[in-house]
Amino acid sequence: MILDIIREQVETLRRPLAAVSLATLPRKSSPLLLLLHWHGFLPQPPARDPSGPPVHRRAALPSSALQLTQLWDGIGQLDAQMLEAAWQLGAWDMTREHRRGCNTVGAPMREAVECRQAFGDNPLAPDDETHLVAEAPDRIEMRDLAARLGYIRWLFRPVAEGLWRSAGEDDSLLPDGSRELPCPIEPHPRSIGSDSRHRYQLGRVDRILLL
Repeated sequence: MILDIIREQVETLRRPLAAVSLATLPRKSSPLLLLLHWHGFLPQPPARDPSGPPVHRRAALPSSALQLTQLWDGIGQLDAQMLEAAWQLGAWDMTREHRRGCNTVGAPMREAVECRQAFGDNPLAPDDETHLVAEAPDRIEMRDLAARLGYIRWLFRPVAEGLWRSAGEDDSLLPDGSRELPCPIEPHPRSIGSDSRHRYQLGRVDRILLL
């Protein structure tokens, strides 16, 4: 299950999560690419300047890319797993996007950039591999097929084990930022069209907030 894999990665790295995304192709039982974006920095060797003292640098923690293989024959199955993870990890909401292939006449550059990002590329520094630690042998092939066939992507920002503990008010959370399972939100049927978006509202505010 996706939630168990996320928990295992958090326990191993012991770093706060900034975001979790899952991407796949619109074909039954296609491989899944799970991206875990971490908050934190790694120390770098100091830069030497002959005219002054060493300059200490920090680099952002690389994201983790994990290729998952499981049988699935409907988007609802993947929705249910991602809803379980987003709910238990305290996300305010979760989005699911159905995106068309960007190798289409007239498609804006933004679509190509977003497709690459969904499959772990860094379009701002295409030759920089330090942004990603990948255990995903088919990632590049998945990205290239997504550019032709389109893709489906889920995204949420966790509160428990994450960066967003103090980002806002949410009366559905336990003190540690998590929620108790099972998730009460049902998967939504797939939206019509190859370029659509559905947002699941998970959090709530029960009180009157005075600004």
